Amino acid sequence: MNEREPVLSVRNLSKTYMQGKIPVHALTDVSFDVKKGEFISIVGPSGSGKSTLLSMMGLLDKPTSGSVFIDGMEVTKAKEGDAPKIRREKIGFVFQRFNLIPTLTALENVDIAMRFARVSKHKRKERSVELLTQMGLEGRMKHKPSELSGGEQQRVAIARAMSNHPAIILADEPTGEVDTKTRDMIVALLKELCEKGQTILVVTHDMDVAEKTSRRITMRDGKIASDTQQ
Repeated sequence: MNEREPVLSVRNLSKTYMQGKIPVHALTDVSFDVKKGEFISIVGPSGSGKSTLLSMMGLLDKPTSGSVFIDGMEVTKAKEGDAPKIRREKIGFVFQRFNLIPTLTALENVDIAMRFARVSKHKRKERSVELLTQMGLEGRMKHKPSELSGGEQQRVAIARAMSNHPAIILADEPTGEVDTKTRDMIVALLKELCEKGQTILVVTHDMDVAEKTSRRITMRDGKIASDTQQ
């Protein structure tokens, strides 16, 4: 990928669902570019299209028309069988409910993402320890999710999302299940990761979170209502 190219490009993205015989336009002709290291929030009322947009960028759903490019590759044209590999290699996901495996330790939860990417056992352990230490969890690596606070679980989830050096991290309401103090800590952590070159897009309904990002995309009725630098 050329350094000047956007790490993510969304081009004329549209998604129409059928509700019985009535077409519902969840996304209509959405286009924008994202540069490496940007920290972007996607906001808007319920039904505005922000979650649909996240699903398209994360290859969890296919658009009716339009394209998504990650690292210069048109991922929306990927065959069904190739999508999991692209997701593993290019995209890190962080979810509101953490989505950690309850029977595994923090270390094993990070390790497993790399196991599917066929990283060697030694490198997996090295990378897992490095990331969890970076998240301030060096003393919690052998703890299972039930033994961790909400903030600690979310930091494990962020470490897991970063494990395969993704081009972009997509975070869906990542602070929705934590208290205000923990929320601010997680946002500060995400901001710090962006300053080191990681690209992060956060879908959020929390305007306190959105105000701390460097750019805000506001969705309304399936379209971009505004796109502002902050």
